[in-house]
Amino acid sequence: MKLCKIHILTFVAILLLIPVAHGWGVDGHLITCRIAQARLSKAAADAVSQLLPAYADNDLGSLCSWADRVKFRYHWSSALHYIDTPDNLCTYQYNRDCKDEDGILDRCVAGAINNYTNQLLTYGDDNSASQYNLTEALLFLSHYIGDIHQPLHVGFTSDRGGNTIDVHWYTRKAVLHHVWDDNIIETAEERFYDSNVDELINTLQKNITTVWANQAKAWEACSKTACPDVYASEGIKAACDWAYKGVGEGSVLEDDYFLSRYPVVNMRLAQGGVRLAATFNRIFG
Repeated sequence: MKLCKIHILTFVAILLLIPVAHGWGVDGHLITCRIAQARLSKAAADAVSQLLPAYADNDLGSLCSWADRVKFRYHWSSALHYIDTPDNLCTYQYNRDCKDEDGILDRCVAGAINNYTNQLLTYGDDNSASQYNLTEALLFLSHYIGDIHQPLHVGFTSDRGGNTIDVHWYTRKAVLHHVWDDNIIETAEERFYDSNVDELINTLQKNITTVWANQAKAWEACSKTACPDVYASEGIKAACDWAYKGVGEGSVLEDDYFLSRYPVVNMRLAQGGVRLAATFNRIFG
């Protein structure tokens, strides 16, 4: 399948012009996409390979943070990375919560997952190249399925998913959202994997096929092509049970917090990778 040359040129230009910004964390998105790509069916793997730019060298993980970088160019996409839920309810409802700050419905990470899933379902349609940029759709969907598995991407409205809660991560100043985007993963890599993200990926992949094997089958299950409402409901529950719990303005988060929350991060990364692969396998057949 061929993409419109103008779309490809625009896409490449954006990659060259836009500075890097972090989302779930660059490593978090890399992990999710690497887990997913290793689980693709042949048809899905072929489609992903066709849609990735040549310079990606068939490595979806290398562009899994692209959607964060283009927020500065595609301003409309900023609201698509998260969901704001009512404070302290610890529940998510699509019709209530999936809207942007202006109240425009469907503009949240769950709505974006539905949208880009539907776009990718046109893959193979001769007319789809003129209607959608499916390379961008692939990268948006890959990123947003990662985002929705980061608990604080489905967080309270008043603190913007922990973005306004100042804490210390050991001795360093941080905001709670960034702790979950980056710090927990980085600290785990430094402490357990000699700062090697590939070793962490290998561990998660082994766990998916062993200790989580039965759970992984359940993670894949979805009555539709994509099930973001399930992932969002899990996310706000994890945010309440783990991310927000015991944390206030100025909290110092050290080993007690890290060692109890790190398994939650591992699980959400694994779930995101398994579900991204399952979604692609359903989309591409």
